[in-house]
Amino acid sequence: MKRRIALLLVAALATTGLLAGCSTTSYYWQAFTGQMEVRRLSRPVDEVIAAADTSAELKARLEYARQARDFASKQLGLPDNGSYRVYADLKRNYVVWNVFAAPALSLELKTQCFPVAGCVTYRGYFSEDDARVYADKLRAEGLDVYSGGVPAYSTLGYFNDPLLNTFIRYPELEIARLIFHELGHQVAYAKGDSTFNESFATAVEEEGLKRWMVAHATAEQKTRYDQFTHRREDFMAMMRRTRDKLEAIYKQPGSEADKRAAKEAVFADLRREYEQMKLGWGGFKGYDAWIAKDLNNAKLGSISTYSKLVPAFNTLLAREHDDLPRFYAKVKQLAAMPKDERDRELVALGAPANTAGN
Repeated sequence: MKRRIALLLVAALATTGLLAGCSTTSYYWQAFTGQMEVRRLSRPVDEVIAAADTSAELKARLEYARQARDFASKQLGLPDNGSYRVYADLKRNYVVWNVFAAPALSLELKTQCFPVAGCVTYRGYFSEDDARVYADKLRAEGLDVYSGGVPAYSTLGYFNDPLLNTFIRYPELEIARLIFHELGHQVAYAKGDSTFNESFATAVEEEGLKRWMVAHATAEQKTRYDQFTHRREDFMAMMRRTRDKLEAIYKQPGSEADKRAAKEAVFADLRREYEQMKLGWGGFKGYDAWIAKDLNNAKLGSISTYSKLVPAFNTLLAREHDDLPRFYAKVKQLAAMPKDERDRELVALGAPANTAGN
């Protein structure tokens, strides 16, 4: 979403005079008005399904999403509230656009800090044009920048997050996956730790989808998902290898010019490796657009945020004998810890030792 946490409640501060500066006020105002527009367009799912002008295809997708939403609370122990029980058609392809940035010779993402959500590794906009302006500003500062649209986000339970046109026509398992992921954000949230939050939500989505498929997926859907999982694991392993190569380059002695040249050589190798990998996928081209444009530190960092700590969370779930409520309780305890203490606990669970700094 990846990829996804909305920093929207703090927008209200812009109207109280607690925030100074034109650009700051403008940013919070667009967040506030964007969220209010989403709320204004939201209608109860039952009402949309019953409406005479709702297409048969949309009715079927909303029915499926409603089943997945009920499963999330009844079988996965996820919050039972109004989120994903309403629907909004935004008349656009994405709900928000997130902007990530990193130094030219570092994989550490630039953080953005907010009063309620703490520091996160991206900045979100409800307007693609606004995101592009901010991305251009960061590029002018010499940073690597990646800006991408996301189909869903979480307000951490402060609002009833809606099902959206931006993802309702995705393959059915993707709809279930998104619902489980976003509801995961409402279970536990560590202020200022994007990698912890997104990796936890990813672990929830993966476990939730496994359980959902046992009861609800057809044999064909399971086969397609197995193929998807295999390709994703291959792709993520390739991204980890690329990160390792770049980190080694950035840490070694040498001139900035030499490091920049070595960086470009690594990305060239990545493109060649990807083309070879596709041969084993039968020509699958699902990642072509991602590889083709803006390969840089920020883009690699955006992927790591969602996956880096997933193995540690999987280990914790196994230790709790796959009992999700017990797992959630342990994660909440981790989220409440100071970050350095939390990082030590995650390392003990098998997370990379350099969890600090996302």
